[in-house]
Amino acid sequence: MDNSGKEKEAIQLMADADKKVKTSGSFLGGMFGGPHKVEEACEMYCRAANMFKMAKNWNAAGNAFCQAARIHMQLQNKHDSATSFIDAGNAFKKADPNEAIKCLNAAVDIYTDMGRFTIAAKHHITIAEIYESELVDIEKAIAHYEQAADYYKGEESNSSANKCLLKVGAYAAQLEQYAKAIEIYEQVGSSTMDNPLLKYSAKEYFFKASLCHFIVDELNAKLAVEKYEEMFPAFSDSRECKLLKKLLDAHEEQNCEAFTEAIKEFDSISRLDQWQTTMLLRIKKTIQGDEGDLK
Repeated sequence: MDNSGKEKEAIQLMADADKKVKTSGSFLGGMFGGPHKVEEACEMYCRAANMFKMAKNWNAAGNAFCQAARIHMQLQNKHDSATSFIDAGNAFKKADPNEAIKCLNAAVDIYTDMGRFTIAAKHHITIAEIYESELVDIEKAIAHYEQAADYYKGEESNSSANKCLLKVGAYAAQLEQYAKAIEIYEQVGSSTMDNPLLKYSAKEYFFKASLCHFIVDELNAKLAVEKYEEMFPAFSDSRECKLLKKLLDAHEEQNCEAFTEAIKEFDSISRLDQWQTTMLLRIKKTIQGDEGDLK
């Protein structure tokens, strides 16, 4: 379907809206329905934005939504302004990730000012995801996941906060910030182990914390495993705990074959994910004579 006509119509609407905004600011315009004209202009910007969306001109759609957002703010319609900034962000996501982040941040500022922290947290996650997948800036992604987790915690949405923290933990470990990763995995593990619906996941978090300990120091890992068994007795019977003990023994003996064999045996029943594989490779590299893979 040809939407080029829509684009022309949108450009004309933008020009008409700009004119209304200019005349509303003049002396005569102010006397003859200034605010009303501005509201009309705002509506026209939104209509133009939707037409640009139909024509898949994402930058123009984003700019039009931004214009609407600024006018809503001028008219003290904070909620509508935030909504328009979100619409702008969603349009820019398809064309200009940096502009998308600017718009989403503007919306977050409005929501936090209004005390709407749960919505602000949700949009911090969207920003984090753009940094993750589009801009590949992991440090900034971490910062936004942490901010989202803080807001969720403040609103007692602990499950949502934990999801964000687990993202931070995974990235922190990848960036070799092991102390930070350990703190997060222990914190989330402790908060889930007493919950009947979530306690099954606790063993995974204690396993991940143990791997981070192991990379730093073998003795630390031994002590950590003992601590987790004491805190969460179900951990002792888990396949993860049994694997850790085999790996610790193999590492102590500097036995590369036994180390690899234990991993292969575990992986044949419970597939290791990419993160776990990366951490295990880092541990294996500390064994003398290692060739650097898990096969």
